[in-house]
Amino acid sequence: MAAKGSHSHVKLEGEIERCRAEGHWGQLRHLAQQLLPLARPPRKVAAAGGAQDAEDYGSMLLAEALLEECLKEKFAKLKDSIPLTEKNEPKLSEAKQYLTNILSRGKLQPKYMTEAMLILGKLHYVEGSYRDAISMYARAGIDDLSTKDEPLYMLRLITEAFVIKGLSLERSTNSIASCARLCEREEEVMACFETACVIAQVYLQELEKTLNNTHSRSIKGSNVAYSEFELSYFLEAALQSAYVTHLKKGNIVKGMRSLREILRAVETKSTQTFKMVRGMGDGKVLLHSLSEDCYWSPLSDLLPEFMNKEDQSYVSNLYYFKQNVTDDGWNSLWRGRFSLALWVSDASFLSAQANRDAVISRAPDQQDDRAISLRDASAVYDLLSITLGRRGQYVMLSECLERAMKFAFDEFHLWYQLALSMVACGKSAYAVSVLKECAKLRPTDPTIPLLAAKVCIGSLHWLEEGEYFAKMVIGLGEDAGESLAKGYLALGLTYSLQATDGELSCLSSMLN
Repeated sequence: MAAKGSHSHVKLEGEIERCRAEGHWGQLRHLAQQLLPLARPPRKVAAAGGAQDAEDYGSMLLAEALLEECLKEKFAKLKDSIPLTEKNEPKLSEAKQYLTNILSRGKLQPKYMTEAMLILGKLHYVEGSYRDAISMYARAGIDDLSTKDEPLYMLRLITEAFVIKGLSLERSTNSIASCARLCEREEEVMACFETACVIAQVYLQELEKTLNNTHSRSIKGSNVAYSEFELSYFLEAALQSAYVTHLKKGNIVKGMRSLREILRAVETKSTQTFKMVRGMGDGKVLLHSLSEDCYWSPLSDLLPEFMNKEDQSYVSNLYYFKQNVTDDGWNSLWRGRFSLALWVSDASFLSAQANRDAVISRAPDQQDDRAISLRDASAVYDLLSITLGRRGQYVMLSECLERAMKFAFDEFHLWYQLALSMVACGKSAYAVSVLKECAKLRPTDPTIPLLAAKVCIGSLHWLEEGEYFAKMVIGLGEDAGESLAKGYLALGLTYSLQATDGELSCLSSMLN
């Protein structure tokens, strides 16, 4: 019986660790209540011995589950940095009561006391008590915590602790008067963000292995169900805070180094969407902000002449200068090759292609998911169109857009982008075929058959097809607007060329 009880306890501990690592907070709440004598509100009456230890441990788990459920429900407020209050959030209030009681009693093992402090530090942050959060993390000694041989959930807690400490320090700089102290604080913030980013990547890679193993066991007949893992707000912040802070300060070199390290990291399911969205967003920023002189290949070292430029606020000065010159002056100074933006957007594209969960089914119950997949794909291809179009890489652009056709059923925008790229790169016959599809999707748009007529008449000398498209424009009548006159002009050109071809044919027959 003792052996059976011991096995049951080990199994319970394993389930608790798994739930904390994978974020199954509802299930963790149920398991935590099994460790409590009764399901009751937190009490301040002290009990003795191991029963109290078990109860405090269960209370800590219950507090963590309540806090995480609250954060998931209030994600929008968390994203907008709106503090949560105990008065309006009963789960937050209950979690705080559990944690303060645990720390005031001090009966837990040191390991679990540290975990309780890390959880309470997060709670202080979401309340807007940034100094309390910093103090709690100092009390927990997060700088001395080891990540070696620690369970997965502990890696998550440490990751969140460092990013929250950095965010709290960042929001507490207004009270610092000394410039030297402010610089020290900024360095401390960056150190926290960089540490959080490294640990977060390790955590996500190890979690991916665990989930894959769980999936393999479920295929072999186990009742354990494989579940997808979604990045929490603080894990996303851990991955992006370092490079975002660098870019905000104008430190593009450091920011891009940090971003490239993340994009080159081992791919996991949970980071595919993150990489696509963040890479795409930064591609947009860099498309408008990076000089061709600043570019360096991802596989090469930074150019020596720019190694020290950033430390001298070189890029920051360019950002400042951008705000104080005319548009014409700016365009002449910053007409870069956009190579870096290309690399970032291409990385985003590859991430989108690698995402096996992209929904292309036309089933009614998957309409919303398909709309999201289409939106993400369109955003990536639009960025590629801008970037490659500015560089004149129309062949590459057309090849990329051809891959988007799996998303393009009845989607005019992607079809028209493909048609324009085909026209630009000289694939005229293919362009006409694509424009026919575009005309079916937008039968009242006169510019589509007008462009098709232009390609047929000019590049292909397909006069009958040119006549057909010109008559399509004329057939719209007054609805064609200004294009109506151009339609008649195109029709006249086809008749003129047909007449010329007819005369040449007769002359050729006479000569023969």
